[in-house]
Amino acid sequence: MKNLEFLKNADSADLQVLVDYLTKNKNGNFRATESLSYTQNYRSYYPNRLPCMHNEIAEELLSFGGNTFRNIIRGGGPSYRTVLTDVCKKMKVNFNKRASIETIERNLLEKILLSSLDQMTKEQMKALLEELDIPTQSFGKQAMTAALQAAIKKGGFMSYKIAVVVANAISRFLLGRGLSISANAALTRSICVFAGPIGWAVTAVWTILDIAGPAYRVTIPAVIQVAYMRAKMQYKLLEQGEYSMCG
Repeated sequence: MKNLEFLKNADSADLQVLVDYLTKNKNGNFRATESLSYTQNYRSYYPNRLPCMHNEIAEELLSFGGNTFRNIIRGGGPSYRTVLTDVCKKMKVNFNKRASIETIERNLLEKILLSSLDQMTKEQMKALLEELDIPTQSFGKQAMTAALQAAIKKGGFMSYKIAVVVANAISRFLLGRGLSISANAALTRSICVFAGPIGWAVTAVWTILDIAGPAYRVTIPAVIQVAYMRAKMQYKLLEQGEYSMCG
């Protein structure tokens, strides 16, 4: 399935977070509108062998994307690009619709991160940049925000780190548990630094979504999780010298 094929190589623990977003509400009850948990593959592969049913997971996500457009009658969900850009519009993300999927996903994660910065004092932002080892010539909030944006756009470990802290905050808020990440001191410190501000930003977003309708409560966290998984896979490939930014 275009732009979601990589799910077959994702970690099962990461896919479990995605599947739980698709199948369960914030109270942990199965959604009335989900169909994934009724399948034989779900009973066979959940939670430890979820890559074996990557196609069904992708189809379920796109089906919820179709619900946001109220176009179920067309016999299937929209493309992942359509779901992603719809989520970005809902979140008021600034993006170029012709950009790559990776770039648009990065814009989405950046938007959530920058929204959380609004909750931080200048002193907290300074401490954050020092923790992330991001140089800046000025410690005014505008200059520090610009420095953080520039660091994110460079990609690599910084982009992956941002994806982790954002996705981790969403998972903690909605599922009551964080992501299963390997022991990494830099990531652990970053998650701790971002925990409060990101949590406040997520709470504000979900207050709006409770009014917006149930489909967005599924597609927004699901797309964020997909963005995190893609960033994780690309970072691993970069480490191995197998991924080209021009590819």
